[in-house]
Amino acid sequence: MKRCSWVNEKNLNYIKYHDNEWGIPSYNDTYLFEMLILESFQAGLSWECILNKRESFRKAFDNFDYEKIALYNEEKEKQLLSNKDIIRNKLKIKASINNAQIFIKIKKEYQTFSNYIWHFTNNKQIIGDASKTTSSLSDKISKDLQKRGMKFVGSTTIYSYLQAIGIINDHEKTCFKRNDNVTLKQK
Repeated sequence: MKRCSWVNEKNLNYIKYHDNEWGIPSYNDTYLFEMLILESFQAGLSWECILNKRESFRKAFDNFDYEKIALYNEEKEKQLLSNKDIIRNKLKIKASINNAQIFIKIKKEYQTFSNYIWHFTNNKQIIGDASKTTSSLSDKISKDLQKRGMKFVGSTTIYSYLQAIGIINDHEKTCFKRNDNVTLKQK
């Protein structure tokens, strides 16, 4: 079975992520928030590093419960900064709290965050170009999220996020997960 060339075939977490999550359309707000947080922590690091710490992130960030994270205080920030099992970047931790608050506001405006993020493509999956790291779509969403007050959501991060949550299908042409005939609509 041929996978995308970026998958480390020796890392079971990476294989599972590629085969069962990456590029598969998601509409679950908790998962969408989890991926947003993980992608923002990935900035400047490898995705494999983030995947290897994913369960530690999940535990440290209350199962990515954005309602809880939005209420984190200075004490919780210090606790996260001292947690050796996650990425201990003060700005990214603060951004996660801020982004949870903005996520909730967007959710209130659109009923779900899923409605917000999928409206940019009229609820359709886009077949991407695996050689790119940004697009006009990621530029547009990044600017909108920044305008709303989110941090660590530059165009490259958002492009990766869109790939992760399945808005962009960027599986390489030789990958068994590639499906050029896909036109998915929100469920």
